[in-house]
Amino acid sequence: MTQQAAQTAAYWPRRERLRRALFRGESLHLGNREYLNFARALLDELLDSDVGPGDLTVAALQLADEHAGAKILAKEAGVIAGLAEFCWLLNRDDVEVKVCKQDGEAIEAGEVILEIEGRRSDLLAHERVGLNLLQRLSGIATATRRLQELVHRRNAEAHVVATRKTPWGLLDKRAVHLGGGGTHRLGLWDAILVKNNHLALLANREEEAVRIAVERAWPARKSAAFIELEVRSEPAALQAAQAFRRVQESSQEESDGHCPCLLLLDNMSPGQMSAIIAELRAQRLLDHVLTEASGKISDNNIEEYATCGVDAISMGALTHSPRALDLCERL
Repeated sequence: MTQQAAQTAAYWPRRERLRRALFRGESLHLGNREYLNFARALLDELLDSDVGPGDLTVAALQLADEHAGAKILAKEAGVIAGLAEFCWLLNRDDVEVKVCKQDGEAIEAGEVILEIEGRRSDLLAHERVGLNLLQRLSGIATATRRLQELVHRRNAEAHVVATRKTPWGLLDKRAVHLGGGGTHRLGLWDAILVKNNHLALLANREEEAVRIAVERAWPARKSAAFIELEVRSEPAALQAAQAFRRVQESSQEESDGHCPCLLLLDNMSPGQMSAIIAELRAQRLLDHVLTEASGKISDNNIEEYATCGVDAISMGALTHSPRALDLCERL
């Protein structure tokens, strides 16, 4: 592969490289067997642990198990998520569903989200698991959309993305996707992300470790959605970007440039990140890498990080401790 061809491959539009690397949510749907299996296992575990041998309250009250109807209502505005999974669970368990809203749709307080019909015992048995599902995923989607809007006020090319701090795994990732954010990697199996603990095992000096990491990771590029290195200083960031440029320019196939290469700028101030991106541009390295800001980012400072020029801003708080959206079920 000539140097000119390598540069052409490396210069794929940034937006396209970012989409291929960090926006993987289109695969997270119930038509995907892997996603379906994950959702089924999680929901079955939640339902089985809640219901156990049976609803003691329903039995004690001697309620007739007649046909009944219920509605899921929004008690506040937000972005709804989790409908596909909850409807799948209800339909499987012989509860009829009328969907009034769609996943990813903005909702207002007082609106009806779902209308359901079935045996009273089934409606009551599925109530809490269903609300927990909808409230959690909707809370994630709502926060993602709000933060993405804040970021776009300052930088239309920067995007909010998730991390692996996802207690509900792929369901949490799908909720971020429905809110308009990026999923980042879906698991350890689909991308190469070299973090500080990996680097510590390669060399004592960060600058040396990142060079070794790039050289060792590059041969595995065809099995990875992207290759990313965590860096915590400007010298390490520049060394990593130079290493990425070298392997890109020495590659023998034009398709090699199709593996996005990223720098994860971790636990830095907005000023530090701005300085690194300016130096990457000055050394003609920026076209060879995408940049991600991470660490110490919150609702209060995310707009400052958006002005740094990074391509992505990752936040663990999106999924590790989301505020649930307020919904209720009424029979």
